[in-house]
Amino acid sequence: MTDALPTVLLVDDEEHSLAAMRMALEDDFECLTATNAADAVRMMEEQFVQVIFCDQRMPGRTGVEFLTEVRDRWPETVRIIVTGYTETNDMISAINEAGIYQFLTKPWHPDQLVMTAKNATDLFRLNREHERMSLEMRYLSRRVESKLEDQRKALREGLGFEKVLRAPNSPMNAVIAQARQFASFHVTVLITGEQGTGKTALARAMHYSSLRSDRPFHEINCVGVDDDILEMELFGVRRGAVPGLQSNKPGLLQKADRGTLFINGIADLSPRMQLALLRAATEGAFRPVGGHEMMRSDVRIIAGSSRDLRADVEAGRFRSDLYYALAKATLAVPPLRARKGDLPVLAQNLLFDAAAAHGKPVHGLSEDAVRFLENHDWPGNLRELENEMVRMLVFSQDAILGPELISRQILQAAPGPDGADTSVDLVLTAEGTLKDRIELIEMRILRETLTRLKWNKSRAAAELGLSRVGLRAKIDRYGIVEPGKTEAMEEED
Repeated sequence: MTDALPTVLLVDDEEHSLAAMRMALEDDFECLTATNAADAVRMMEEQFVQVIFCDQRMPGRTGVEFLTEVRDRWPETVRIIVTGYTETNDMISAINEAGIYQFLTKPWHPDQLVMTAKNATDLFRLNREHERMSLEMRYLSRRVESKLEDQRKALREGLGFEKVLRAPNSPMNAVIAQARQFASFHVTVLITGEQGTGKTALARAMHYSSLRSDRPFHEINCVGVDDDILEMELFGVRRGAVPGLQSNKPGLLQKADRGTLFINGIADLSPRMQLALLRAATEGAFRPVGGHEMMRSDVRIIAGSSRDLRADVEAGRFRSDLYYALAKATLAVPPLRARKGDLPVLAQNLLFDAAAAHGKPVHGLSEDAVRFLENHDWPGNLRELENEMVRMLVFSQDAILGPELISRQILQAAPGPDGADTSVDLVLTAEGTLKDRIELIEMRILRETLTRLKWNKSRAAAELGLSRVGLRAKIDRYGIVEPGKTEAMEEED
């Protein structure tokens, strides 16, 4: 006998929206549907509902009005509202009046919807557990009850791991599973990964999943920071040690006492700073700049590095004792090129974030645009992807962003299930005859130009200095087909 699926109520006056949400959720949840607030209230009276997804704009009662009643009558039910970016006043009203757990913006991605629903059912379970434990602890001492409440709070905030967006079969799942295990132990953790892979987000999620979640989380990046400045930032400064400083300035080690300090770019520390950090990492002891006495801090240190510190240790560039002090547990964050299955979710989310920040609503990326993005290796990882989404948003004219907006070097990637390296230098130095290598570059230029010009062959031929017949011959020679068309349809054109 299997456990019953959690029950989710979907409320939307548009039947196609209800069908789409149900299709995304029905494998993991028992889905109830209603097209208006009145029907939804009747279902709440008859069914044990854990989570509600409700559209904001409905005839009659709005989503905020309905969820306000739900908060009063069924406060345990987790309430999620589905809304657009232009409804700022409605969002504020929802926070104040209906106690909304989360906003889901349109258009949502199926993976995003499923992840939000799972987070909400986890929160429902935690709230129920909280009530049960409160009853059990009624007759225990206030000190023990306070400690358990802190633990329950830490569990709730541990949902921060779900803010690390990914697909269901993402390689990040194994990394996050390990991070959850490490989070509950007071051990130093070394997070490695290329620049822009999200090491800071992972460190922050570990903090909010630990028993230190109610204490501060601080971060600092050591890359390119002068030793004197870094020493003051980490250890603090005593009054009089620096001209113009009239009072003691606490450092991050002191500010993060009983909390977490994430030190990124650890591989760039000078030998002097490595030695200064060693005692803090092993004993929690440090001396402020200009101070004579040692201070102590109960801080958990998480370190980040974009280089392989073991190789630096072997080469004598990094202290082995500091490495082992920082690397009691290690996590390796994969680069974006190894997370191609995550790219649609990440790209859409970053696009919607950019749209919200710049006040330019969009409905998402076209399938052809996602296909081109998946062919790129993303050497800059999430930062490069974020920049590309902002660039596409700036130049967009339609609600759905097509591949013609993508940067040229990305459009020139050769198509295929495994993607391809877009570097012209690698093509020039690759194996093969001169003719083959020139044709490879020519094919990429043709595909990029046609895509950027929305397959207007007259404009493409003019830009490339070809006749339309000449362009047609090259298209046929390389087998270039417009996305969404077959070769037979191309021949009819």
